[in-house]
Amino acid sequence: MRAVVLGAGGRRLRSISAPAPSQAALPAFLKSLWSRWGLSRARVGALVAGSRGVWTRPEQRRAERRLRSFARTVRVISDAQAAYSGALGDRAGILILAGTGSIAIGRNKKGRWARAGGLGPLLGDEGSAFWIGRQWLRATSRGEDFAPARAVVSRPDAVARIARLAPQVLKRCRKGHPASRRIVAEAHGHLAELAGALARDLRLRKPVTVSWAGGLLGDARFRSGLRRQLKRSGLSVRMVPPETSPVMATARMALALCQADAVARRKSG
Repeated sequence: MRAVVLGAGGRRLRSISAPAPSQAALPAFLKSLWSRWGLSRARVGALVAGSRGVWTRPEQRRAERRLRSFARTVRVISDAQAAYSGALGDRAGILILAGTGSIAIGRNKKGRWARAGGLGPLLGDEGSAFWIGRQWLRATSRGEDFAPARAVVSRPDAVARIARLAPQVLKRCRKGHPASRRIVAEAHGHLAELAGALARDLRLRKPVTVSWAGGLLGDARFRSGLRRQLKRSGLSVRMVPPETSPVMATARMALALCQADAVARRKSG
C-alpha cells in the first residue's frame, strides 16, 4: 500500500509504502497512520483511495462508509481506475495491467468505463506473471519431476511464488527455448485479446491510445512483443508510457476535490 499527503498547493508533505492491509484492517491501519502524522478528519479535506475488489458504485459506497472518519470528503475507486488515471489521465484509451494478475481497463470520450479480465488466479489472469509461471510448471513437470512443482503449489503463498517464475521464463524465451517461447507468445495473445475486446466494447477510435502497468509489462522486451501482437491482431494502437503513479493520481484527485469544495463554499458564503 502506498499513501501520499499533498498540501493545499500540491506540495508533497508525507508519503509511505507498506505491506497492504486487508480491507477489513484498513481503518485500523489508517487510524494509526493518522495519529503518527498528526492528521484528523478536520485537517484532511479529501481522501481518495484506489482499492482492490471495488468496481460498482454500491461497492464503492460501502468502502467509503468505512473510511468516512478520516476526511471530510471520501472517494473510493478501483485500483485499476487509479492506475488508468495515473497512466492516461482523462484521455480515452486502454490500460493493460500485467503483474501477478492481469486486467485491461478502458474509457471512451464519453467517460464510460469498461474492463476485461481481472478475475483472479482461479478464474482468469491469462497472460499474467502467475499465468506464465503456471504454464511453465505444467510444461516442465512430468511424473517424478512433479515433486518440485507440488512443493510450490502447496504453499499458502503459491500464487506469488509461481508468479516469480515468470522472469526465468522470459529469460529462457530470449535464448530460444521452445516451451518458453510458446508460453510467452500465448501470454501476448491473451493480453491482446483483452485490449481488443475493450476497443470494440467502447468503440474507441483508431489508433487506440494504450498504456501499461504492472511488473511484467515493465519489461521492455515483453512490452515490445505485446505491441507486435496487438498489430497482428488488427488493433492499431499508439502506446504511451504512464504519466505518473496510481498513488499520485489519487492524491491529485483528492486535491481537486478539496479545491472544488473551497470554490463551492466561497460561492455559498
